Amino acid sequence: MEENHENKEKGIEDLYEDAKSYLDTRVEYTRLYLVEKISKIFADLVTNAVVAICFVLAFLFGTFTLALFLSDLLGSYTRGFGCVALIYVFLALIVYYTKEKYIEKAIINFTIRNYFNKLADKDEEDKKI
Repeated sequence: MEENHENKEKGIEDLYEDAKSYLDTRVEYTRLYLVEKISKIFADLVTNAVVAICFVLAFLFGTFTLALFLSDLLGSYTRGFGCVALIYVFLALIVYYTKEKYIEKAIINFTIRNYFNKLADKDEEDKKI
């Protein structure tokens, strides 16, 4: 009878150790998973920032190039830069009047599609693990 009691105590101790080991492993997995996700987000932010900066610089240099070219054609810096300013005013008006019907919907759809594609990729990664 006493031997059976010792086996139960030993079984409970083993179960406790297994549960503790499982929880420790789960905590470590969660920590590593979070580190990976944060690293991916940071890398994504950095690369997107670099791309955005490059586009902004290209846009600015392109604008100055167009303004100087038009200045040459029109014979005046004021006319060349004024034409570029008018182009931007027209673009701003077009965007303002079409934003709700076209632009916002396109951005919303792109964002949702991108989000669900990342979820699908995550599910595939989880299945591999």
